[in-house]
Amino acid sequence: MDQSDKNKQKLKFKLRKLVRDLGRRRARHTELISVYIPQGYEAQLIINQLSTEAGTARNIKSAGTRKNVTGALEKMIQHLRLYKRTPENGLALFCGNVAEREGQQEFQVWSIEPPEPIKVKLYKCDQQFFIEPLQEQLDVKSVYGLIVMDRREANIALLKGRQIESLVHMDSMVPGKFKVGGQSAGRMARVIEGMANDFYKKVGAAANKTFAEMKVDGILVGGPGPTKEDLVTGEFLSTDIKKKILAVKAVGYTGDFGLKELVERSADILEKEQGTKEKKALDNFLMFLGSRRNMVAYGEDAVRRAADMNAIAVLLIHEDFPEEKTEELMDKVELAGGEVHIISKDVGEQLKGIGMVGAILRYALA
Repeated sequence: MDQSDKNKQKLKFKLRKLVRDLGRRRARHTELISVYIPQGYEAQLIINQLSTEAGTARNIKSAGTRKNVTGALEKMIQHLRLYKRTPENGLALFCGNVAEREGQQEFQVWSIEPPEPIKVKLYKCDQQFFIEPLQEQLDVKSVYGLIVMDRREANIALLKGRQIESLVHMDSMVPGKFKVGGQSAGRMARVIEGMANDFYKKVGAAANKTFAEMKVDGILVGGPGPTKEDLVTGEFLSTDIKKKILAVKAVGYTGDFGLKELVERSADILEKEQGTKEKKALDNFLMFLGSRRNMVAYGEDAVRRAADMNAIAVLLIHEDFPEEKTEELMDKVELAGGEVHIISKDVGEQLKGIGMVGAILRYALA
């Protein structure tokens, strides 16, 4: 694991602890502040917005709520002034009065640069912190390629967890319907087909390059009309890319709406793929258990010992294992650069029978 991967693991570990802490916080009234600053966005513009919000908050009728909201905003502004520029992946900030007794004030600020770029600019004041964008980053287990196209345009994107990340947009020069008769009609039709074929080549080349450079667990293709099938069945995509295609779906749009619709229509495929990944991980563990028993640990005590020694390469946890213990083991293993799989009841009966948790080790333990 290189240094950038180690840094990302540390950020993910820190993020998991923060999300866990913030998720437990509740306010008596609408007074907890959540702010998301996207990558490349100027922090000073957010400070200006928060100053405006503080001015508006002074009109809140309830004295207690007014003090808590304005106090949290002022504390957050002070904290933001410490940043000369927005971090590379953006910044998420949270602030609120954490005093246990009503009427007292003890403001606390939390801030984090997450492991993945923040895409949304957001200000929210509520009774609980808005942590969904951070939770989505923790949910990312698989990455899928997306292609939507028709004869007018094409989009290539990634699906990371529940987040769609657009990568390539291409417009074609292929004309639509035409009004020409006789021999000219046949000639025009051949010209249009040639232009469409050239567009398919460009889309195929872009998809081949994009998905060769990025590791994806599978590819979904969609679009209105027959264009998507022409791309897949023709000689535009490389053999390696074609092998990764999980489904070709009819969707009504291209662009961002088409990408979203493609993901929605492929929910059954994605769910099945996640189950396949779980089964592969479990089968690999059972293979080691049968042939190289010194390279596995199973049962809570043995797995905890291996985790304490940073010896776990792959951790498997049954979904019925207690939540607090699950989080504790995941934190240790992910911080050390290990891989974690939550095994569902559907495929995890054997794991449940040997103590709910198992691990493939980096090295044999004495």
